Amino acid sequence: MTDESITRGSDQQSGHPELLAILLAMAMFVLVVDTSLMNVSISSVVRDLDTTVSGVQSAIALEALVSAAFILIGSKIGDLIGRRRAYVLGLLGYATGAAAMALAQSLTAVIVFWAVVGGIGASLLLPAMQSLIHGNFEGDAQKKVYALVGAAAAIAAAVGPLLGGFITTYLSWRLAFVLEVVIIAVVLSGIGLVRDVPYTGSRGVDGVGALLSVLGMGGIVLGILVWQEGGEAVAGLLVIGVAALAGLAFWLVRRTRAGSTPLLDPDLFRSKVFRLGITGQMLQQIALGGIMIALPIYLQMVLEYNAMQAGLSLAPLSLSMFVVALVAGRKLGDRRPGAVIRWGFLLVTIGIVVLIPIVPRADFGWGLLLPLAIAGSGLGLLVSQLNNYTLAPITEERVSEAAGTNSAAGSFGLSFGLAFAGAILLATLSITFTSMAESSDVLPPAEQQRVAQVLEEDAEVMSNTQLEELLAGQPPVIRDEVVRINTDARPIALQIALLVPLGAALLGLANSFRMVRADGPPAAAPKGAAPL
Repeated sequence: MTDESITRGSDQQSGHPELLAILLAMAMFVLVVDTSLMNVSISSVVRDLDTTVSGVQSAIALEALVSAAFILIGSKIGDLIGRRRAYVLGLLGYATGAAAMALAQSLTAVIVFWAVVGGIGASLLLPAMQSLIHGNFEGDAQKKVYALVGAAAAIAAAVGPLLGGFITTYLSWRLAFVLEVVIIAVVLSGIGLVRDVPYTGSRGVDGVGALLSVLGMGGIVLGILVWQEGGEAVAGLLVIGVAALAGLAFWLVRRTRAGSTPLLDPDLFRSKVFRLGITGQMLQQIALGGIMIALPIYLQMVLEYNAMQAGLSLAPLSLSMFVVALVAGRKLGDRRPGAVIRWGFLLVTIGIVVLIPIVPRADFGWGLLLPLAIAGSGLGLLVSQLNNYTLAPITEERVSEAAGTNSAAGSFGLSFGLAFAGAILLATLSITFTSMAESSDVLPPAEQQRVAQVLEEDAEVMSNTQLEELLAGQPPVIRDEVVRINTDARPIALQIALLVPLGAALLGLANSFRMVRADGPPAAAPKGAAPL
């Protein structure tokens, strides 16, 4: 993208539209790379904070959940206080979360500041960024800035595991988050280039809709996280979540009919293409979330890889996703998006199907190269077309609201995939470990009961090295048997966890046939649609 191409067609008043475009791309880069840093640094974070894999995994899922639960509210807040101010607050929230990670001494600080405060920051930042691009650029310049921001997101997804792995292994995972703070500071230094975008619509606030949206998405994912941690009231949280989502749908329709401003216009869902598109978006993110929590745990806890080795092993997934998304966006302009999406979900399904039997047999990360490259190629096709398919039929004046809904569906899918795959992994580990312990001819009955009781209270994925340290005072025969059981149980648990992304991919494939039959738009970039 040249300076001349951005300047032409832009009404940005600062005279530096090309610099503003770069700063917006930097903000998107930080948003996307953040979770990748956490995924490849799980074992280091667990060790340094003296916590558990499930605790860190819960924090990762919670951050995505908070972003999803508040993104519709964040969009409305931006309307009320100004998009520029919401953009600044979002950046400051994200910087607070990154700074907390650099200084954290406990999991509690990670949950409060990184997951909750940072998640709320993301919910303000994403819709505000899109509105500011709309207001600061127009015509060809606007399309080029959207492309630049989308490219920044794709690059972050591709290099995030490698960058995070390198910094964590050879320096410190805390430094990676310090660098995030530095990038955000650079972005904020250019806030004077941003012209605010006034909101001309209704300024009414749908407090009930906002509450129901948070309770709905929050109840479901929190219920899964509580189940994972062995807590109580799981059924109650799930019921609250489902009931709140049903109540939200009823409330939005009722409020619209009464002539009041709803949190979200339910008429958006009259478009079959939009309904199918956000369903595909959510299923794609569930698949991605499931893969990106199960595989890093496998690499770091089973193969005992450091962060750099884990990042290199995940590179086939992220790099193939990036390359295919880039090529597909340029070369498939004459193909119907629905057909491309169908191929995407098919490749993701094939990749996971091939991956599942390899998991217990691979003793090195590059043994996963082929299935990860296949799945990554499928995800790349999906990334290149899903936003286009979903947002193209939406009119210009409603694209911001539609994109916010699309982002909320994707963020909810990601948090659900992270939480559910992690919970299934730990539940399967507990059941498998207990069953193997009870059938062991080496462990005495008292030891079998002790293993079952410990797992019931705190199921945890542990490397054999960690387990041997924990069992240092036990007789060698007992220690060797428990390590053997751990060695056999973990791959089974990880295989079962991979059924979560596989199920999402299969549902996405079924949904894609309906997308093809629907009146899908041409594959040109949608008007005003941001790459989310």
